[in-house]
Amino acid sequence: MTDTLIEAIERVGNPTAVGLDTSFDYLPESMRANCRDLRDVGKAITEFNVELIERLYKLIPAVKVQVAYYEMYGVEGMQAFADTLAAAKKRNLVVIADVKRNDIGSTAACYAKAYLSGVEAAGKKHIPFDSDYITVNGYLGVDGIQPFLDAMAQTGKGIFTLVKTSNPSSGQLQNRKFDDGATLFETMGDLVEEWGKTSIGKYGYSDVGAVVGATHPAEAEALRARLKSTFFLVPGYGAQGGTADGLKVCFDDKGRGAIVNNSRGILCAYTRDKYKGMSFTAAAEAAVVDMREDLYAAVYKRV
Repeated sequence: MTDTLIEAIERVGNPTAVGLDTSFDYLPESMRANCRDLRDVGKAITEFNVELIERLYKLIPAVKVQVAYYEMYGVEGMQAFADTLAAAKKRNLVVIADVKRNDIGSTAACYAKAYLSGVEAAGKKHIPFDSDYITVNGYLGVDGIQPFLDAMAQTGKGIFTLVKTSNPSSGQLQNRKFDDGATLFETMGDLVEEWGKTSIGKYGYSDVGAVVGATHPAEAEALRARLKSTFFLVPGYGAQGGTADGLKVCFDDKGRGAIVNNSRGILCAYTRDKYKGMSFTAAAEAAVVDMREDLYAAVYKRV
């Protein structure tokens, strides 16, 4: 799957994942005005997302869809989540379901079936939330990750494992050191590298990736040097304070090795002075192009 992602990035010349972390509050007033219940909310969110996908799919390789923004609207929100994944799949985008799943082995296996490998029912295989990658939390250890690895082996899909997260307090635990001098996030990175050894593709990267925040460039640089075959999903660009110049350390000397997520900076671009007067889709397109140029200047001009 990571070969597919790399080829999609290179086809459009843009290592940007649009984060469809779509709160109802982010929608234009015209789309919110006539919503009376959660059913209307779910339909409006779906309409917003589909219009964005239709405007952006030729410019981007992937979308990342954060499930929490849909769960909070209940069943109707989860229908919007499923419909959004399907709309992105229809346009051949790489779909990353940002669900951060983990639990003991038997429960993790259920999560893996929901998003990756599917379930058998009424004589047919169903994947309720069909995704190419999901985010997972490896901090419970390998028994909580093995079901996802098994699902990957069946399907050729991938996972992104939390290693160094973008939130300000991540260092409270992730930067703590063991007796051998390695930090917790470095130790987790080493496990991710090990888990991916059997799925390394032709570009040298495995299907077991790492979530590495753009807001911690020093740690990201250390991880890029340490994890030679691990592809990075990089959150934190834009609204959270991450910059292209800071996150360029996530990429290798060929300009590969990472994809950068941007959510509010694209979803809400139409509310910014820079894109004043544009429709939400036109503003999102302009924001994607600006981000592409920003990343190009920082990442690819040094290659």
